[in-house]
Amino acid sequence: MATSNAITQVVSPAQRAASEQDSPDARVEHGPASRSQCPECDGDVVTQDEESFCADCGVIVAAEWVDRSPTLVDLGMVGDASKSIETVNPLRTDKGLHTKFSLGTDGYGNSLSDPQRRKFRRLRKRHRRYQFGAQRKRTKRLNEGLRDVEMIGGNLALPDHVVETAAKYLREASAARLPGGRMAWESLAGGAVLLAARTSGLTRSDIDVAIAANAKATHERVCAAARKIRCGCGVDAPPVRPNATQAVVDALDDALRGGDAVRIWRMARQLLTLGDDVPVGPGTPRLTVAAAAVYAADRLTSGKSLTQQQVADAASTVVPTTKSKIARYNCKLVDAYVARHGTEDPNVVLEREPAAPA
Repeated sequence: MATSNAITQVVSPAQRAASEQDSPDARVEHGPASRSQCPECDGDVVTQDEESFCADCGVIVAAEWVDRSPTLVDLGMVGDASKSIETVNPLRTDKGLHTKFSLGTDGYGNSLSDPQRRKFRRLRKRHRRYQFGAQRKRTKRLNEGLRDVEMIGGNLALPDHVVETAAKYLREASAARLPGGRMAWESLAGGAVLLAARTSGLTRSDIDVAIAANAKATHERVCAAARKIRCGCGVDAPPVRPNATQAVVDALDDALRGGDAVRIWRMARQLLTLGDDVPVGPGTPRLTVAAAAVYAADRLTSGKSLTQQQVADAASTVVPTTKSKIARYNCKLVDAYVARHGTEDPNVVLEREPAAPA
């Protein structure tokens, strides 16, 4: 229970008398608002329900309120009501057990004796077991990732709802077992913040660069992590780079001209959308997959005017991309296209109405 700032309100004598008749058990408040006397007439201050008022003039000195937000018990996380004082925060994994045990001194700064030191060592061991539960190692890594999310949000002054959404995405990634291999927790933390920023509609054009600068991972890995969370967890969020194919085609301006450029762009856009649905290369930046889609589109159409190195160089102007990635993902995209439509004929999708830019 917390006490709000003092609220001054005059109550009529008739209302005061009716209130006293309804509640004769009104008691004297010894310090409702750091005083026991009325600030107006020096009369006695009494408390009834959630208000403290003067018994003489009726001025309301203070009003109390009760925090009724859901507790750990309400959400089924703790069974004992005595342990459900604090509300749930998505940035916390330890169920509110933030106490830290020190083996050097007690609460007053005095040195511990040997029996006390052994006692504190046992208490700290039990505390760590309760703090992170059965899967302690994985929960500790999740806790470190959530701290990274909070750090990035604080450095960039992001709104609280963006940081909490990023924490939710990181928890979903942990439940889906996305960390592992080249996808580190630090990359997932940055990717979760980037995905949450896009979901919330932040209009900063350099948000991905700013997040990568504050994350413990490179720009490439942060973009790859954002795509892996979006594809691997089925997050209903817009892609980090909605115009990825357009960026690659623009960088290939010297190699693509006229109608061929339009056909390749339209075909690559459809392949990239298919690559997001399958997904193809979920742990790879979307621009890299878009570059592979542009090369695959050039192979499927009648042009065949691009090389893998040209496409890799064009994509590397934004995100580092290699020729081997273009070769690998271009084959996967073509296989996904054949599996979806039963043919390699590009006219199956080119004759349709073009979809939204990808």
